[in-house]
Amino acid sequence: MTVRTLFLTALAMLAFAGNSLLCRLALKATRIDAASFTSLRLLAGALMLWLLLHLRQGGGRVSGNWRSAAALFVYAAAFSYAYLHLDAGTGALLLFGAVQISMLVYGFIQSERPSQQQSLGFVLALGGLIALLLPGASAPSLTGGLLMLLSGLAWGMYSLLGRGVSDPLAASAGNFLRTIPFALLLTLVYLHRQSWDAPGLTYAVLSGALTSGIGYVIWYSALGGLSAFQAASVQLSVPILAALAGSLLLGEAISLRLVLASIAVLGGIALLLRAKAIRR
Repeated sequence: MTVRTLFLTALAMLAFAGNSLLCRLALKATRIDAASFTSLRLLAGALMLWLLLHLRQGGGRVSGNWRSAAALFVYAAAFSYAYLHLDAGTGALLLFGAVQISMLVYGFIQSERPSQQQSLGFVLALGGLIALLLPGASAPSLTGGLLMLLSGLAWGMYSLLGRGVSDPLAASAGNFLRTIPFALLLTLVYLHRQSWDAPGLTYAVLSGALTSGIGYVIWYSALGGLSAFQAASVQLSVPILAALAGSLLLGEAISLRLVLASIAVLGGIALLLRAKAIRR
């Protein structure tokens, strides 16, 4: 684990947490509908990445592929619609649980085996997350639960497809641009239900351009230095970071349970980042 990989991973997790806050705030506190939020988020991300690609020294052409674009679109759309039915705690638990399953299964298929230190770190991190979310989480609706599980599986696939990409910016720009036809189709299907306001549009643009577009470039850059087990486990920090940021920015109370769970999750991730996967 290099200092660069550690720094990029930390930035990516902060971006993901910020993205969760923006999405939650837009869909709960503004008039924007889920389809409009998803489409505008993807469009803003595509424009930002295209601009960055053309402004950097030497320029470059977009790359990416349709499989990654499809996974990205499914993640974004299912995520938005799921939060119409779920509370934040239940949704986060379902999302990142699905991410763990998809990425860890891939790791085992590729013969990755966690060391004892990695196993301890994963159990500690997951235990802290469950301790924070489960006791106060209501039973999710079937529709919302299935959508969030689908979103998590799609995000896990998108992350795995991004491992080893030689040019993260070009790949991310190409993936986002390829989601535009899917977004237009989604907009047309739900055209009769569209609604928005200025705050909702602003949150969608910020989510797409900053915490999604730029955040995913950072994540793609970090993935090359992480094993599948590490990449899956480190994302357990996102619900904790989102809860802490919500406390500071949205006025949510900080409880002792939140503090203890944060220590457990971040401590577990620290163990994971220090360990090396054992390969057979």
